[in-house]
Amino acid sequence: MAIEPVLFYFFAIVLVAASAAVITVPNSVHAVLFLVLAFFTSAGLWLLLEAEFLAITLVLVYVGAVMVLFLFVVMMLDINVEPTREGFIKNLPIGIIVALIMMVEIVLVVWPNFGLQSYGAPVPHAANYSNTKELGYVLYTVYLYAFELAAAILLLAIVAAIMLTLRRRPNSKYQDPGQQVLARKADRLRIVKMESSPRSAPGSNPGEES
Repeated sequence: MAIEPVLFYFFAIVLVAASAAVITVPNSVHAVLFLVLAFFTSAGLWLLLEAEFLAITLVLVYVGAVMVLFLFVVMMLDINVEPTREGFIKNLPIGIIVALIMMVEIVLVVWPNFGLQSYGAPVPHAANYSNTKELGYVLYTVYLYAFELAAAILLLAIVAAIMLTLRRRPNSKYQDPGQQVLARKADRLRIVKMESSPRSAPGSNPGEES
């Protein structure tokens, strides 16, 4: 018996269980850790599809950087999740309806092309085959405009995030670069002319009159 189907079903079961635990566990730190587990199992599925570059990118970028940042933020903020859980039962029917609509949409998109009969067997490649090179070739030729559009959207999101967080606080000190550039020497420096006073003799008291 081939080992690939066993590994696929193992990773798939762990991935579904970890994804369900992300939205069901009460502790936010545990939810982040389950999300890390989901990313690891997704990387395993990518390896089975011979997409080593995507698998290692998923582990290095998401697990090694993004999820660690999420974990640190969740641990440092210590968010009180009790107020967010209020009204859960009241909004549960609406959530179930939205979930069912999303499930129907996914089934309608996936079902016509679902199954092994819709796809041929993967083409065997040589040992020196680089899927990273092939991925880069397709990304920068066929999907070049989509790639540039995604880059512009990400740049816009970064600028919007900076503008949303860059707000003035009444009790904080900050510098205005525009006012600093317009500064003049006459506004910052004042020269005062004073007459020199005679030096008193050694041992004499300046306050006494001769």
